[in-house]
Amino acid sequence: MTKREQYERETEKLLIPIIEAHQFELVDVEYVKEGSNWYLRAYIDKEGGITVDDCELVSRQLSDLLDEKDLIDEAYILEVSSPGLGRPLKKEKDFLRSIGEEVEVRTYRPINRSKEFTGILKEYDKDSVTLAFEDEQTMKIARADIALIRLAFDF
Repeated sequence: MTKREQYERETEKLLIPIIEAHQFELVDVEYVKEGSNWYLRAYIDKEGGITVDDCELVSRQLSDLLDEKDLIDEAYILEVSSPGLGRPLKKEKDFLRSIGEEVEVRTYRPINRSKEFTGILKEYDKDSVTLAFEDEQTMKIARADIALIRLAFDF
C-alpha cells in the first residue's frame, strides 16, 4: 500500500463516525499533489444536497482529529466539499443510484478506436457496465478497462 493510499484509508476511518453522526454520505477521499502542494480532499453528500455549513462542520471535526492523530507527515491543505456535477461513480450505491442516468466513461485503452464514451448507464455488475447510446446500440465495458466513470452534465 502506498503512503497516499494509507492516508486516504486512515482519513476515511476517521471520517466515517463524523459522517454517520450527521447522516451524510462519504463519497470519496483523495490525497493528491497539485503543483507544489498536497491536498487531502473529502467529498461528502446527503439527500437534498450538501451545504457550505455541512462542509465546514465536517472540515472542523476532521481537522481536529487529523491534528490529534498526526497521520500525515507532509504539510497539506484539507478540503471538504460536495462531489459536484461530474460525480465519480465508485461505490455500489453510486452505480445503483445512477441507473438510467447519462454517464461519461474513460478507458485505459482504446475500444473501437476510442477511449471516451457517453451514454445511459443501463446495467452494471462487479465485472462490467453496460451503456446505451442514442442510436439504441449498447456496449458492455469491462470494469477493469475503466479508468473513470462519472455522471455526465450538460450546460
